[in-house]
Amino acid sequence: MQRIKELFKKDLMLSVSLFAALVSLFITPPSVKLIKDIDWKTLATLFMMLSVLEGFKKEHIFNPLINFAGRLKSMFTMSLFLIFSVFFSSMFVTNDVSLIIFVPLTIILFRQGGKEEYILPVISMENIAAVRGSMLTPFGSPQNLFIFAHSGVSAGYFILHMMPLWIFSGILLVLFIKHLYRKNPTEAISVTGADTTWENERKNKRISYIILFIIVIYTIVSRTTWWPLITLIVAVAVSFTDIDIIKKTDYVLLVTFLCFFIFSASITANEGIAGFLSRAVSEKEYVWGILLSQVISNVPAAIVLYPFTTNLAALLYGVDSAGLVSLIGSLASVINYRIYVREYPKGSKAFIKTFTLTSLTFFTIVVIPGWLLSFWRF
Repeated sequence: MQRIKELFKKDLMLSVSLFAALVSLFITPPSVKLIKDIDWKTLATLFMMLSVLEGFKKEHIFNPLINFAGRLKSMFTMSLFLIFSVFFSSMFVTNDVSLIIFVPLTIILFRQGGKEEYILPVISMENIAAVRGSMLTPFGSPQNLFIFAHSGVSAGYFILHMMPLWIFSGILLVLFIKHLYRKNPTEAISVTGADTTWENERKNKRISYIILFIIVIYTIVSRTTWWPLITLIVAVAVSFTDIDIIKKTDYVLLVTFLCFFIFSASITANEGIAGFLSRAVSEKEYVWGILLSQVISNVPAAIVLYPFTTNLAALLYGVDSAGLVSLIGSLASVINYRIYVREYPKGSKAFIKTFTLTSLTFFTIVVIPGWLLSFWRF
């Protein structure tokens, strides 16, 4: 019981989602239809993605990038490389995983090089890179995965739709980095690097996870109806490769998703509430996506708002931009915060101050272009 209490204290989003699900069941009593309305395909796909990416982390798939970063000699080039490693990798391994890989590396490298004063601004920009880089692909973030699954558009069209704002965000990030080092563009850094050599005996495991990752991507992009069988195959394959990976999969996130699916299905089934939300949300999805995300984060906001949406593109742009407004706006931002505070227990206020200033400045520049693009419907 004590461990359960600690879990709910540690993960506020789980507590909020469970409370929302329980309240919604009083609005609409449980039924067979309610169970059928839960998006089991998205849950299964998310389980596969989380399990395989857990294997990526354990087998250090990104070691070549880490070794390269340690050899860079200027603060500008190292920061540029680290931030854009997050930007590009988040398109494939999700925004939270890219932060889990590169934020600790940034802290290690800057500590070794005696440049700790740059840690906060750089990891704040890595957070922006994760939020904006992941927006390009259907599998870059959980909310993208969910909306893509319900959009009916092809992966190519989805990417084309997100590309203008993605390119603009990348250019803007370069300008932010140049501004950070404007006083000394050639400022040097020297680090010894970390021991990131691959173990040859684990080569087969790395290959296995890469193959499984390709299978998961195929499942998402193809929208195959064979997803239950593929989910079983991936689960069995991961278990045979390393049973600990199955144990370490982020089930808290899966349960959080499930609770919000229950909440969404319940309020949708209530004609009065559904009617009100349909009138309130329709044609205002961009604003609703941004604002509701500041209360319950962008992933659950996408799930809750989807049934009342008439413009999925606007909802997508809204929830993808929400992570730039505040710490609660994106689960990836919360992960970034946890990583930093674990290393600097007294740095909570400093993180929130730097993160908010950097992220909000970026948001004020991209919010209008995002709103204009939101009228380009799927």
